[in-house]
Amino acid sequence: MFFYGYFLTGIPAGTLASRYGPIKVVSWIGGIMCGVASVAFPLAVHFGFYWACAFRVLQGLGQGFFYPCINTHMSKWAIPEERGRLFSSCFSGTQLGTILMLGLGGFLAAGSGGWYSIFYSSGGLSIIWGIACLVFGADSPADHKTISPTERAYIETRLKASSSESKNMKIPWLNIGLSIPMWSLLLVHLAQNWGFWTLLTLMPTYMKGILNFDIQQNGTLSALPYLVMFINAIIFAHIADYITNHRLLTVNFARKMWNSIALYGGAAALLSLATLSTNATGAIILLTVAVGLNAACYNGYLCNHLDLSPNFAGVLMGITNGLANITSILAPTIAGILVKDESNAEQWQTVFLASSAIFFVGNSVFVTFGSTQIQKWNDPDYKRDDEKNGPV
Repeated sequence: MFFYGYFLTGIPAGTLASRYGPIKVVSWIGGIMCGVASVAFPLAVHFGFYWACAFRVLQGLGQGFFYPCINTHMSKWAIPEERGRLFSSCFSGTQLGTILMLGLGGFLAAGSGGWYSIFYSSGGLSIIWGIACLVFGADSPADHKTISPTERAYIETRLKASSSESKNMKIPWLNIGLSIPMWSLLLVHLAQNWGFWTLLTLMPTYMKGILNFDIQQNGTLSALPYLVMFINAIIFAHIADYITNHRLLTVNFARKMWNSIALYGGAAALLSLATLSTNATGAIILLTVAVGLNAACYNGYLCNHLDLSPNFAGVLMGITNGLANITSILAPTIAGILVKDESNAEQWQTVFLASSAIFFVGNSVFVTFGSTQIQKWNDPDYKRDDEKNGPV
């Protein structure tokens, strides 16, 4: 039910973040509202199934605001020389949260607080974060109360393609819909979501059914791939920014290289897991490689929304992330249909082969048709130029 709410807010989130500012939107809706829904979830369960479903949908609605708001925020702060580190720092927080909840969830559930404590702790942290973001956050350097004039001028000078008029600019929906680089970005986002969410939602089931781990072992080992992904995100980000700063590769080549490490590497690991006979240790290693290499996509397609249109980066992320969440729902659902017996290795092989193929195809489309060129409809004067020059 979470993903139904998550899917619904993708596109509206990008629009609202662009219009009203990402800090207020993500703090109130993504932080505070989502946190309250999490803390209240155990109570909702007592009122019945439909109340529980409603609160999970509400949590999904709140979480759907994060990625679009991050992109809108980064369009005003992330200069090209620091983009890899800033994006990875933001997005890798997802992995840190996953590590904490997968690692501690089993212990919390087995403790005196029971499973309720999982929702109380995570919801409480979300509320605290939302309040802190409202107090200390700023939508842009111009809105920051304590930034030095020198730093503000430096950031704004390096982000010339991001207009101060962006809040008032009309969203060029038709141009976005006709953009081939945008379609390739959408398809690779769909592919990455499919494989990533298949692993995130079903890895504990696989470890229990095939590898025979108990609840505490399961939680710890399920967290391991995301710990590696978190560490890789930091390492990859510094390498990516070094490459950018020293102009060792073009931005276009670098984006596709990092994305290929993530998705082609993940595809190879899942293919190996499906076709090779491995023991529990081998399976854990391959799962860790498949998830851990996904950190490279923070320097790949997840930066590409900002490449294509700094002024509409949040809107583009809202579109791709919102639609990609269809696969967040479909992938675990289809995997659940394929795996009728959780202890049947052949049924799991089908799931891993499908995810491997989708990783491969999605990245191939991005490598072939993706672009890092700023699109002409990013320019605030684009439509006025069309009117002046007449139909093209």
